[in-house]
Amino acid sequence: MGARGVVIVVLGAAVMFSLATQGDGRPKDETRVRVVPLANLDGVRPGLAPVRSAGDRSEAVGLIKRLRVKGMGPKTGYTRTRFGGNWADTAKGVPYARNGCRTRDDLLARDGEDVRYLRGSRCVVVSMRLRDPYTGRTIRWRRQRADEVQVDHVVPLSYEWRMGASRWPMAKRMRIANDPLNLIPVYGDANEAKGGSGPASWLPPVRRVRCAYVVRFAQVALKYGLPVTRADKATMLAQCR
Repeated sequence: MGARGVVIVVLGAAVMFSLATQGDGRPKDETRVRVVPLANLDGVRPGLAPVRSAGDRSEAVGLIKRLRVKGMGPKTGYTRTRFGGNWADTAKGVPYARNGCRTRDDLLARDGEDVRYLRGSRCVVVSMRLRDPYTGRTIRWRRQRADEVQVDHVVPLSYEWRMGASRWPMAKRMRIANDPLNLIPVYGDANEAKGGSGPASWLPPVRRVRCAYVVRFAQVALKYGLPVTRADKATMLAQCR
């Protein structure tokens, strides 16, 4: 498939933009426009734009209200391998699946600017510039400093495990671990500070993206039928009111 222009109407705004894509569905490097989560239902568009308009914030609150609540279960039995190998291109039923590239590289290509690839590869990202939505930093990343940019699971894998994923089949756990809706490249220190926390315990330091962050958290939870804790739901609602 050749490059094509996709026109997206951002909910609650009369802003339109053109986003070019590659044949494998990943955005080309020329254009990187951050998108409000409400207009990015499959997670294939870059960034985490703030939710600003009254209409969008009202829609965000309605989305969060749909979440079920339950108590946090034990972490017993959790390991990263319960969700498949790190970034293996083996999940089924999510965007970018089985396109020949590791999930991490797909996400770096989606959100990075000035992306450069390993010579002879259409997949392996060796350098880029990232505008981190969580901290507001602009990071000039190189593969030699891989951990400086980490791919955050918006709903952490250990959180998913404790809220019901321990009873899921492996295929479903692999889907949520590699679903671009649940994945955002960010400054590594911010990802490590978050760990397995839900929104009641951790939110992005940049306040203007907090509603967008909890909307994405809610989108993932609803897509996979995950509940959240009562405290997490209350915190999420507060970010968008």
